[in-house]
Amino acid sequence: MTIHPITICGEPVLHTRAEPVAEYDDSLRTLIQDMYATQEAAHGVGLAAPQIGVGLRIFTWNMDNEDGVPTLGHLINPYVKPTKPAVGEPDRDHESEGCLSVPGYSFPLRRGERAEVTGYDMDGNEIAFSATGWFARCMQHEYDHLNGFLYIDRLNEKWKKKAKKVVRAQEWGVPGLTWLPGEGPDPFGHDEESDESL
Repeated sequence: MTIHPITICGEPVLHTRAEPVAEYDDSLRTLIQDMYATQEAAHGVGLAAPQIGVGLRIFTWNMDNEDGVPTLGHLINPYVKPTKPAVGEPDRDHESEGCLSVPGYSFPLRRGERAEVTGYDMDGNEIAFSATGWFARCMQHEYDHLNGFLYIDRLNEKWKKKAKKVVRAQEWGVPGLTWLPGEGPDPFGHDEESDESL
């Protein structure tokens, strides 16, 4: 298994709709195993293929849930249909998200409390489940990555302004900017010991 560098906000692959997976072969299995290893090394709870520079519709997760879904899993060519988020300002303490591709920061974002999730495993078997709570949030976050969005793109105007300042201050937006999990502290101040980013 190979630990891949994490692509950072501004890298074109993160802002482009990923392509469907067409071949269920050994190279796909290797990619998924590499994604598991990279996600673990980065202390992430989810990882989408574009976050390691691969523009394919795949994401992985490692997250306890109350929905009867295995803690460690992956989806290929997924579809995630969330419920509508509640109206109102998101709670800074209980609704903040982080992202491995926007390392070191989190911002409040309101999402649907439930999501219907379908897709395929690495052997081409269909998977379908309902996700709730933070697991539903994880599914929505990773699905956004496959459609060319980062969570900061979905923030309300107040928090979007703050996120844009962070992006400018860090000089992100330069193609080729990455960080390698497990190689000591990353240059962006990401706390690998405690942060659980999506």
